[in-house]
Amino acid sequence: QVHLVESGGGSVQPGGSLRLSCAASGSIFSISTMRWFRQAPGKARELAATITSDGSADYADFVKGRFTISRDNAKNTVYLQMNALKPEDTAVYFCNVVAHSQGVWNNYWGQGTQVTVSS
Repeated sequence: QVHLVESGGGSVQPGGSLRLSCAASGSIFSISTMRWFRQAPGKARELAATITSDGSADYADFVKGRFTISRDNAKNTVYLQMNALKPEDTAVYFCNVVAHSQGVWNNYWGQGTQVTVSS
């Protein structure tokens, strides 16, 4: 099994920055794609950023130019640096990892971390 622990959420004023972390642990043989999703109250979960095993990153238009996804393969950790935050970025942020564990590839989710952007 794979366990994901997120950290780094909190409250910040518009224009501020936060850095989210998501560390994977457990019986991990390999990790491929790592993603950050977010879900605002009353809205569907949406994909914010993706990073592949070779470090290629892709972003949703609503975060492009403001957020940066990165990963540390030695630590099985994915990060999301969020700059120039806006009130509409307020949401619960979830990490998602595709990992090879105990002979199979599976999709794993973190528990979510709250990000609130407000003046």
